[in-house]
Amino acid sequence: MPGLALLGLTALLGLMALLDHGEGATSCLSQQLRMQGDYVLGGLFPLGSAEGTGLGDRLQPNATVCTRFSSLGLLWALAVKMAVEEINNGSALLPGLHLGYDLFDTCSEPMVAMKPSLAFMAKAGSCSIAAYCNYTQYQPRVLAVIGPHSSELALVTGKFFSFFLVPQVSYGASTDRLSNREIFPSFFRTVPSDRVQVAAMVELLQELGWNWVAAVGSDDEYGRQGLSLFSGLANARGICIAHEGLVPLPPGSLRLGALQGLLRQVNQSSVQVVVLFSSAHAARTLFSNSIRRKLSPKVWVASEAWLTSDLVMTLPGMPGVGTVLGFLQQGAPMPEFPSYVRTRLALAADPAFCASLDAEQPGLEEHVVGPRCPQCDHVTLENLSAGLLHHQTFAAYAAVYGVAQALHNTLRCNASGCPRREPVRPWQLLENMYNVSFRARGLALQFDASGNVNVDYHLKLWVWQDPTPELRTVGTFKGRLELWRSQMCWHTPGKQPVSQCSRQCKEGQVRRVKGFHSCCYDCVDCKAGSYQRHPDDLLCTQCDQDQWSPDRSTRCFPRKPMFLAWGEPAVLLLLALLALALGLALAALGLFLWHSDSPLVQASGGPRACFGLACLGLVCLSVLLFPGQPGPASCLAQQPLFHLPLTGCLSTLFLQAAEIFVGSELPPSWAEKMRGHLRGPWGWLVVLLAMLAEAAWCAWYLVAFPPEVVTDWRVLPTEALVHCHVHSWISFGLVHATNAMLAFLCFLGTFLVQSRPGRYNGARGLTFAMLAYFITWISFVPLFANVHVAYQPAVQMGAILLCALGILATFHLPKCYLLLQRPELNTPEFFLEDNARAQGSSWGQGRGESGQKQVTPDPVTSPQ
Repeated sequence: MPGLALLGLTALLGLMALLDHGEGATSCLSQQLRMQGDYVLGGLFPLGSAEGTGLGDRLQPNATVCTRFSSLGLLWALAVKMAVEEINNGSALLPGLHLGYDLFDTCSEPMVAMKPSLAFMAKAGSCSIAAYCNYTQYQPRVLAVIGPHSSELALVTGKFFSFFLVPQVSYGASTDRLSNREIFPSFFRTVPSDRVQVAAMVELLQELGWNWVAAVGSDDEYGRQGLSLFSGLANARGICIAHEGLVPLPPGSLRLGALQGLLRQVNQSSVQVVVLFSSAHAARTLFSNSIRRKLSPKVWVASEAWLTSDLVMTLPGMPGVGTVLGFLQQGAPMPEFPSYVRTRLALAADPAFCASLDAEQPGLEEHVVGPRCPQCDHVTLENLSAGLLHHQTFAAYAAVYGVAQALHNTLRCNASGCPRREPVRPWQLLENMYNVSFRARGLALQFDASGNVNVDYHLKLWVWQDPTPELRTVGTFKGRLELWRSQMCWHTPGKQPVSQCSRQCKEGQVRRVKGFHSCCYDCVDCKAGSYQRHPDDLLCTQCDQDQWSPDRSTRCFPRKPMFLAWGEPAVLLLLALLALALGLALAALGLFLWHSDSPLVQASGGPRACFGLACLGLVCLSVLLFPGQPGPASCLAQQPLFHLPLTGCLSTLFLQAAEIFVGSELPPSWAEKMRGHLRGPWGWLVVLLAMLAEAAWCAWYLVAFPPEVVTDWRVLPTEALVHCHVHSWISFGLVHATNAMLAFLCFLGTFLVQSRPGRYNGARGLTFAMLAYFITWISFVPLFANVHVAYQPAVQMGAILLCALGILATFHLPKCYLLLQRPELNTPEFFLEDNARAQGSSWGQGRGESGQKQVTPDPVTSPQ
């Protein structure tokens, strides 16, 4: 940057020495704003100002002459001219072709800018715009348009040129509305959208901890749109706008009182930071009022439009306003530009050169477009020296290279030339403008899908010097802010200012807003199951379903899967109970097999009794499906592998009960016949049918309402419960129907049966076995419904084992006791009714002959 300033000063001194003799003389600089070429670029530049021209008082649409000169507009026009000449003199982009240009003044007014815009759309070689239904073959005078500078003008010209699909590249219009491709399909720009600058501003406020700010914008398209973008993004990032207002334009507006009221509010509040998104003229108006009213020093976050403006920087009393920070787009250096400007001014003062321009083929006649730039013919380098190194000069220069690169791609140019020779129409060029990549001064640029370029920003700080402040770089923004705090200094009392409505909450706390502003709040703890994600959150964030958190947490922790594990104390106790039940069942089965021919075993059903004991063992083993992490197979197998063996066991008991019932309730002849059927193959058929019925219930249950593995994330505070989910409790109950019916029939068949003296009372054992079954499963229902879902598998295990132990203890173990401890009772007379009948014609006859009969006491039913 110092080298550029030195070069600019050298150019200034050289030109002043060259033009000392011609001070006050006219030149032909305005004639250099047009040049013929194979393809012509139109240009719109703020060469003058419409102030004092009375545009609002016009009664006829006559010509308007803007007499007030703008040096920056001329410099931007010269940057375009310089870029065109570089491209024409080189062979990299358009070998064998020459670009031309036709540059006009807009006076910074939309109604003035429309005349050259209409001229650009005139048919080539004519001054008229033809009216067609289809403009596909229409060839206007210009191929593309460079400019205008302001957003106000670009919104007007952008819609006009978009109708004809003429590419337009602005070097200064930054409003985000121009990114709308539906409304402005042919608009491009070599400056970033205001949205990028606003994002940088908001990130700066966040980085410095300022969330309580005032926001002010100029009352024009640039200021209103920028203020709207800032408000939306600031609110989304937790930054509160305590006061908001617009600076009226022109300064003498009746709404100036509202501005003064806004300044009064800012001065009396705790706001220490003001974001000013405004044009240079509006910023000067605001600071003039704030200096006059002695506004206390603040931090001013500046938009690019006024950050480097002499209108603001040279305002008397500006050092007292406080600290000024702002973002300035970064372009490539142009050290040759001051020398180029000096050369152009020198040539404009050369009569021979001016005469040669008159001899060239003219552009549009002045009686059509009016004087191109009458003020430019009286300008000196002294008038231009202040803006020679303006940061937006590069943007105007780069706009030409963007169009040239698109034309290069359209004509399919290479090092030897451009093969395509047919004329290129604007809409054909536009096709190659989208996403085109190009280089300007070694800087790589690209138009994105919205027509914007991605240019980095420098964060500039005003360091007060006399007469104007120095712009010190204190950070960069390349999609993310990098702040150089060591380079920063504050022109406000104390250290870095603090601009907050409420203190920062502690970790694990969120803000409960008081009033209308989210930055004025109380701090509230986050409850268990939620956490504080960001320091400025208004609500606690709920943890994901697979996570948990304690109170006042700033993070969530993963939930561990929880299920009935093998090592839990309850499972170990149930496994011990399983070992007992299974051991007793196997012992009884072994004992029955060893004594299979004994009257006791034969009276108990013989092979059916052994089958029932084996099924009872399988019932005990079915509880092994419940512990451990559930899987699809185990969930499907739990109920069938429990119910089917239980049905096999209960069906054998049912046959035993049926024998007892028919023996006691039917006539002897009928009873003998029925017992023969029950002990033969028909008995096994009953067992088979019962098991088939239960298998059908289980199949229906698995098909219609299959249990599945479910992970319940909310039932436990810190763990995820993995369990088998039952879809229908009605179907779950119906699976018990077959066994419940068998148990009920057993109970009915034995409950009222009278025991015979001297005989083993098998009915009582069956009655108590069925009572044990019903007590177990009736108790299971309320217990299962009320116990925590995590322990429901343990409840089912306990019920199954208690049911098996109840049947063993009441029906099978007493018989085992007789086999082991009372073998003398293991006789046909004590157990087998057929043998007893063989000793006498009947029980009734025996009683009739002797009146009473000597019997052996029943060790089970009678006291010894």
